[in-house]
Amino acid sequence: MNLISILVGLVALVAALVAFIPLLGWMYWLIIPVAIVGFAIGQFSKSSAGRNLNLLVIVVGAVRLSIGGGFF
Repeated sequence: MNLISILVGLVALVAALVAFIPLLGWMYWLIIPVAIVGFAIGQFSKSSAGRNLNLLVIVVGAVRLSIGGGFF
């Protein structure tokens, strides 16, 4: 389960790096739910690496959305 969580987190992280390009901030509305699914999958694992990676992507995405005006 941890490996699946890490793979989902890496996909979300790569998409988050692409979404840093100006005018692509709307992608975080898709990235955050994917990272939440990866976080949920990581909850079933004994290791915390996948969980922490997905949590990092969620926090970065939420901060980026709040800076861009996506969250009020």
